[in-house]
Amino acid sequence: MKTETLEPKTDKSEVNPSKVVSEAEWLVARRDLLTREKELTRLRDEVSRHRRELPWVKVDKEYVFDGPNGKETLADLFDGRSQLIVYHFMLGPGWDEGCKSCSYLADHFDGANWHLPHRDVTFVVVSRAPLSEIERFRKRMAWRFKWVSSHGSDFNFDYHVSATKDEQTKGKMYYNYSTQEVISDELPGLSVFYKDENGDVFHTYSTYARGLDILVGAYNFLDLAPKGRNENPDATMDWVRRHDEY
Repeated sequence: MKTETLEPKTDKSEVNPSKVVSEAEWLVARRDLLTREKELTRLRDEVSRHRRELPWVKVDKEYVFDGPNGKETLADLFDGRSQLIVYHFMLGPGWDEGCKSCSYLADHFDGANWHLPHRDVTFVVVSRAPLSEIERFRKRMAWRFKWVSSHGSDFNFDYHVSATKDEQTKGKMYYNYSTQEVISDELPGLSVFYKDENGDVFHTYSTYARGLDILVGAYNFLDLAPKGRNENPDATMDWVRRHDEY
């Protein structure tokens, strides 16, 4: 994957209010919106409960990763905890740098990772590039989170974030729970696993595409601002840069 030439983008477009009103009128509208916000919060809580109630799939295949501690199995990645969250980062073998959209998400990981271990959660990033290529990019971005390589294993293919050679030839791959056109040999995703007292590992959840929005704190800030995300509807993340390219 060749390095992209990116020009800095600063949005200076104007935005006009739907109307200008008195403080009293504003409070009426704000309280109406608050009702909707509370409905959304309750719905989000309900969806989260349904997510936790999904059935599990036992992971029988042994996956081996190359990481800063040497070779580790999927069970090893739990690091003494019972829950493991894996972010599938788009960085394939031979790429000059990681995906800029994944990099945008990854800028949020280190802050969250101060807290996750205190809720019995280990967080790890996985890519198919060899470890040396991962480490080069991780150091450039100054990220601290653990990042391991699945190079040579079926992990990325089994969790449907990398297109096999056959899929690339046919131009179709299974992604986000449906068959889609291959737009890249690597795609983003997140998978969650649980390890019980016997050491058995289970796959509990995976999400892809816009299901990853929940990880992007910057989007939550933008959603509060008058312009919102203000993105190109045909290429929503075309404004995003790796943080050393703005």
